[in-house]
Amino acid sequence: MLAEVLAALRPEPGGRYVDGTIGGGGHAAALLAASLPNGWLYGCDRDSAAVEAAGCSLAEFFGRFEIRQGSFAELAEWVPPNSCDGVLLDLGISSLQLDDPERGLSFQRSGPLDMRMDRRQAVTAASLVNEAGAEELARIFWELGGERDSRRFARAIVREREHRQFETTRQLAELIERLAPRNGRKTHPATKVFQAIRISVNDEVSSLQQGLVVALNILKSGGRLAVITFHSLEDRIVKDFGRARARDYTFAGGMDIPELREPRVPELKWVQRKAIKPSEAEMAANPRSRSAQLRVMEKMGNR
Repeated sequence: MLAEVLAALRPEPGGRYVDGTIGGGGHAAALLAASLPNGWLYGCDRDSAAVEAAGCSLAEFFGRFEIRQGSFAELAEWVPPNSCDGVLLDLGISSLQLDDPERGLSFQRSGPLDMRMDRRQAVTAASLVNEAGAEELARIFWELGGERDSRRFARAIVREREHRQFETTRQLAELIERLAPRNGRKTHPATKVFQAIRISVNDEVSSLQQGLVVALNILKSGGRLAVITFHSLEDRIVKDFGRARARDYTFAGGMDIPELREPRVPELKWVQRKAIKPSEAEMAANPRSRSAQLRVMEKMGNR
């Protein structure tokens, strides 16, 4: 969604931008090119391989960017507050990560049950699957993956690991497929389980919630936040954040009772209410982009 991101963030000379999930550097390169000759970019990624790849792909823009390994939830530690004209958070997993069996992110090829974005962390998919109780696994599968058979799958995993520990993606995928045969379905029955485990291992929900707050804090008034999501859980978090910060009132407790509302100045506004979808041409060229949704917000006031 390169063209859509550029239209949303409106890069210009002298602007300061953030790519919080820099990946291979494609979006970052476009932002730097569009902000010639003196635009600046802060970039980060939890994946050290992505940071290294981005450093190489952005070599032509040497002296106009700073890239660090880490989560976008930590951007406020090194990016000044109220300093940026645009922030991009692309929450998708790159094709390079998915296609590398050593990362353990896909069941298409067998690889170690890893799934870590940041390999410096101790928790892996294997440690989670082999150590968490059935109730905890069921909760993860349901809450983070929307898996209807969460309890049945969790109980089967706990039974299976009594005989042998889970070490590879193929082991886990084959167990799920035995429990829920494909019967001609296009979607692999382990899809939601793998998604849920990845989200849990990388603490993606908490990182996104914190990252949205950080992004708002480092943006200038009038600066824009663009977020690309790929599944309903991410999208709901982004929508809830935008709705709460765009309201001109606040309320105590968990229930919005009109009589108890207190007025306040909104922190942001929606640039477009509906999510922006990839073009037909992009979806045809890259089927993995079909689930992508871009939401754009603009910071208000002098915060």
